[in-house]
Amino acid sequence: MPANRCPNPSCEYFNRALPNNAKVCPWCSTPIGNVVSTTPQPPIQQQPSQPPASQQPPIPYQRPATEQPNYQVPQQAPIDYSTVYQPRVSYPPTPPAYTPPPQRAPALKLIHSTGREFHLVGEGGYIGRRSQSPGIAPPEIDLTGIPSEGIVSRRHARIDWDWSQNSYMIVDMSTNGIFLNNNPLTPGMQYRLLNGDLLRFGQDNLVNFTIYVV
Repeated sequence: MPANRCPNPSCEYFNRALPNNAKVCPWCSTPIGNVVSTTPQPPIQQQPSQPPASQQPPIPYQRPATEQPNYQVPQQAPIDYSTVYQPRVSYPPTPPAYTPPPQRAPALKLIHSTGREFHLVGEGGYIGRRSQSPGIAPPEIDLTGIPSEGIVSRRHARIDWDWSQNSYMIVDMSTNGIFLNNNPLTPGMQYRLLNGDLLRFGQDNLVNFTIYVV
């Protein structure tokens, strides 16, 4: 019994011996012998021959998705913190050195026998009456307007605070004289005035004051 052969010239098994029991070609399914295929088989298209590798265009390289680029992160130069701006820290201001308050002389007050008070402004000045002549400054303690004011000279006395004596000093500059605690004063000489002293101008006991040093 002759062997079955594939009658399809396009098949690789064309005219090759096939098993006797084969009814179709195992490659192209073409019926063998008297077997008729109920389903028409499409013709097998032969793959076009590939040109030689030397004539094929080069295939560009494609990086796999999982492949990571091989590069290094550039190293940053170390920072010189000596040149970096540093915010100024505000510290509590240094308290100034203790300066004792300036020394001030105590206040001097003369109380007239009528109860009228006369204050010395500052640490020194004159006691007397203001002049009627223009341009002449009035005394620091102006006794104008008291009873028997005619006994008082324009510059009857000078009173100044003496830091070395720690007290007010009075100098008689008058014509009618000054009595301190009923003792006459020598003109041009300094005498201490203490709190509670009695001061009298003139000999007639008409102008009398009490000294207050506070």
